Amino acid sequence: MSKKSEQALLAFLAGAAVAAGAALLFTPKTGREVREKLGEAKDEALDKLKQKMKGRGRKGEQMNYDGGDCWI
Repeated sequence: MSKKSEQALLAFLAGAAVAAGAALLFTPKTGREVREKLGEAKDEALDKLKQKMKGRGRKGEQMNYDGGDCWI
């Protein structure tokens, strides 16, 4: 990937993160509702990722999720 395309990708990701943060700050829902919705979205994304990765990788290698969602 060229330097210019890497910078464009980084700028896009930074903009997406800022927009997501602003959306969370200005949402009319309570904090508990937002955390629940984020937790559900995380669970769905993990399920999709596990389905996509099933059978990929080296033999005997498993993709395990050890949590990491204590901040929610």
